[in-house]
Formats: sequence, structure tokens, C-alpha cells
Amino acid sequence: MDLTGYLKVGRLVGTHGIRGEVRVLSDTDFPEHRFALGNQLFLMHPQLVEPFPLTIQVCRPHKSALLIKFREWDNINQAEPYKGGLLVVKSDDLVPVNEDEGEYYFHQIIGCEVITTDGRHLGKVKEILPLPANDVWVVDDRESKKEILLPFIEEVVKEVNVEQKRITIQWMEGLGE
Repeated sequence: MDLTGYLKVGRLVGTHGIRGEVRVLSDTDFPEHRFALGNQLFLMHPQLVEPFPLTIQVCRPHKSALLIKFREWDNINQAEPYKGGLLVVKSDDLVPVNEDEGEYYFHQIIGCEVITTDGRHLGKVKEILPLPANDVWVVDDRESKKEILLPFIEEVVKEVNVEQKRITIQWMEGLGE
């Protein structure tokens, strides 16, 4: 699926009940905004030629996922074929963030080169794990070919330059283990 022009906000992982509700795993830092009642998302799926617009009618948390009822689907048969699909928004539909206070979009961080304060190039951020305490940035280590898990905390992340796609960190004992 070509995500050019779109930002991924969730994954449709299953159905729930017979009235068209679906289970969604959120891939956004702004679930309360993205999955608000009346918001429009687009469904991308291999069976679809174009992204399909869906409007949120009901959204509620359920275990580690969200249960969402879209206006366009009235029963399980309409939702079932699209399991595994991605929920996206247009890339210009951004929620305001304050970069001065360390707020960034996932797409701004993924792909950034990570450099230590002493000039060592570690690799690029390939994934972000949103955890309760803080996000963890997964970096592909060039030298060891392993992953480095960087906590997004003040003591480690010293500078983020999204224009130059560069992140400067303070190396701490235990990061590469």
C-alpha cells in the first residue's frame, strides 16, 4: 500500500459483534483527536483501488484496542473483508504539536540519523514504541547490526533536528545492551 500523501493512524485488526464494529490498534499519539466522533478516516486495503472514507459513529476503549463503529457499515459482512487494513488521514491533516517542548510526529522521527554527542554515528530510527512511561526509539545499529532502544527522555535525547533528519544523544551505559 502506497502511503504517499497519508499518515497511518491505526490498523483494523478484527471485527466485534455482528453490527459492523471493528477492533482497531492505534498508531497515533493523538487517539482522542483522530478517533473522535464524527471524524473522517480513510481505509487503505489491498482490495481497494482508492482509500475509502469512513466516519466514526462510536469509539470506545476495549482491552488494548479501540472498538469503532463507522457510519458506513451496518453489519459484520461489510467490515469483515477489510481486516488488516490501515486507517489513515491526509498528510496535511496534522494535529498541532509544540516542537519547542519536545513534541514530534512519528513520521518526523522515523528515518532520522542518530549521532552521539562525541560524533559517533549509530544508525537510523526505524520504529517508535509508545510505552506508558515514555516513547522508546528503535535504532538500527550500523556496527553491531543489532537494535538500540533509546528512551525519549531528557537525559538521553539532547537535540532533535527534523529539518536535517538528525538526532543527537548522550550515550549512557546500558543503551547498547
